[in-house]
Amino acid sequence: MLSHSLPELSYPYDALEPHIDALTMEIHHSRHHQTYITNYLKLLEWTGLTEKYSPSELLAHLDEVDSEKKQGAINNLGGHINHSFFWSIITPHPLNRVLSTGNLSAALQETFGSFDEFRDQFTATALTIFGSGWAWLVKDKHGSLALRQTTGQNTPLSDGEKPIIGIDVWEHAYYLKHQNKRADYIAAFWNVVDWVQAEKNFSE
Repeated sequence: MLSHSLPELSYPYDALEPHIDALTMEIHHSRHHQTYITNYLKLLEWTGLTEKYSPSELLAHLDEVDSEKKQGAINNLGGHINHSFFWSIITPHPLNRVLSTGNLSAALQETFGSFDEFRDQFTATALTIFGSGWAWLVKDKHGSLALRQTTGQNTPLSDGEKPIIGIDVWEHAYYLKHQNKRADYIAAFWNVVDWVQAEKNFSE
C-alpha cells in the first residue's frame, strides 16, 4: 500500500538511459515528487488525516479537508499518487515493446482494433494535452478500456477509474533531454513501459 513517503525506485536513476536520462529521473523523483509529499503533509498538518488514511483513501475523503486547503491537497496528493504509479509502470527491462499476449492485449485489440492503433491513439492523447497533465489508459467503471487526459495532477482515481498505464507530460518529465519536443519523449516512453505491470493493473 502506498504510504505518505517517497517510494524507493526499483532501479537506479540511470537505468532508463538512453530513453529517459538520469538527471531528469533524479530531479523528477527526488525533488518534484518529494515536494508534492512535503506540501500536502504541511497543508494537512495537525488534522490527523494522514494518520487516519492512506493516500488513495485520503483522496476519497477530501470533504474532510478545510475548504481553503482542499485544492492544495488535491494538487499535491494527486502529484504523489500519480508519480508513484508512473515509477511502477516504467522499467529498464521491458520484456517486449509490443504487447501481443494476455488479457490486456486481447482487450486492447477489442477496443482499438490493434496494438498499433492503441499506441497511436494514446500518443495523440498525450500530445494534445494543453499545458501540464497526464495521459492515461484506464479501466472505466464498466470494466472497459478508455483513454483519458487529466490536467495538473488530477487522477482518474477521482472518477472511479483504474489506471493501467500513464505518462506524465509536465515539462519537468522531459525538458532537460527533449526541450519542447514532447513527441520525442512520448516515443521514448514506449521503450520503457512495463507491460507485465500493466497486465497486473488490468487483471487485478
